[in-house]
Amino acid sequence: MKSKKYQYEDFKINVKLVLSALWASVMFLYIYGDYFELYVPEKVAALLNGQNILNTPYKLLFATIILTLPSLMIFLSLLMKPKWNKVLNISIGIFLTLFTLLVGVSSFTEWRIFYVMLSFLESIITSIIVWKAWHWSKD
Repeated sequence: MKSKKYQYEDFKINVKLVLSALWASVMFLYIYGDYFELYVPEKVAALLNGQNILNTPYKLLFATIILTLPSLMIFLSLLMKPKWNKVLNISIGIFLTLFTLLVGVSSFTEWRIFYVMLSFLESIITSIIVWKAWHWSKD
């Protein structure tokens, strides 16, 4: 017979909170990746000279929109009604999973191996977001 004294109490966490926390994790990984990239040799010099991948206002806008999605989803996952919440989490989750996998695959260099690892983790978390949203029960 088990004693209640040694059992841990667990609570069912609302799916909205889980999704929001997962998006926050993705956001932190994005920030870490961008920060650590500053340590790649010649990166800062290239930024100062305008020699980088985001060398036009439109490329910078596109990157801003993509990187804004997880930060918005932190809030929207808590705010939206379940139907739209599910649709948005699945669609943005799939898009960012594929996008970060592409970034990871294209970053296979000695100095950007950290980017590959972060992209892999981001893809796992966004896949979990898709899975959690897909299996969101109607109860």
